[in-house]
Formats: sequence, C-alpha cells, structure tokens
Amino acid sequence: MEEAKKIAEQLNMQPHPEGGYFKETYRSSGEITPENLGSDFTENRNFSTCIYFLLTSDTFSAFHKIKQDEIWHFYKGSPIKLHIISAEGEYSSVIIGNNLEKNEIPQFVVKAKDWFAAEVTNKDSYSLLGCTVSPGFDFRDFELAERNALISKFPKHKTIIEKLTRS
Repeated sequence: MEEAKKIAEQLNMQPHPEGGYFKETYRSSGEITPENLGSDFTENRNFSTCIYFLLTSDTFSAFHKIKQDEIWHFYKGSPIKLHIISAEGEYSSVIIGNNLEKNEIPQFVVKAKDWFAAEVTNKDSYSLLGCTVSPGFDFRDFELAERNALISKFPKHKTIIEKLTRS
C-alpha cells in the first residue's frame, strides 16, 4: 500500500468523510441559480466539479447520497465494487475497472439521491478514480448514512448496510 500513500501525497489528497482520500481538481467558474436547479437547491451551484478519489482495501467508502448525479471514472489500481440502493429501495452493484473482458466498466453514473458505497475488490490494493458531479458538488448536498436509520428504511439490505456504514 506504499504506492497508495505515494499517490495520495503526490496528488495532495485529503481524507474524505465517507472514507478514502480526495482532491478537488475542477470547479467551474459558472454557476446555476436555484430557480434553474429545482426544489432541492436553495443556493447557486457550479455547473460541474471533479475530484480524484483514492480508496484502499483496508477501508471503504461508506453509504452516502448527494442531490446530483455523480459520474465515477476508473484510472488505476484495483477495480472497485460500487453498491447502490436506489431511492425506491432496489439494490444493485457494478464493478468499475478497466478489464472489459471481465465485464468491468471504466465509467458509471450514480443517479441523484441514490445511496451508494464502494470497496476495493482486490486485497492489499488501492483504487484511483475520478468523480464528476453536475450540478457541482457542495457538502450541503452530501448526506452520510446513519446505519440504523438506513436499515430501518431498507431492512432487506441490512447485511450490506452494516458492512458499509460506520457506527
């Protein structure tokens, strides 16, 4: 995992509240006004934002949701397994990576308001990815799952929720 540490330092990444490390690489100068964003937003948002995201196999990205669509891009390392619970309560997962022969996909869109979490698939490894959010990400739009509340809402997904939330 020495390589992951080196990447985090080289890219000047910081710990992310959901787990892993991140570095914002782009924030558009243009903004969208609330009247053009819909009822979920009360303040301006940038057109788009982008981050580097680094996750290691000794942790996970905990279930969370945002008000916008989020596009995940695979760059380097182990594939990740992205777990999604839709707003309607349907569970799905996808492997984001670059081995197309194994049905990994290099890019995936998580829909706005879906709960999602991620884990590195290979032991003793890391994943370097990018995440693009539009309208642009703002921590006011971020909700980290509270384990018991999410289980109460989606009891049939208790096992995966317990695995990918922090108490």
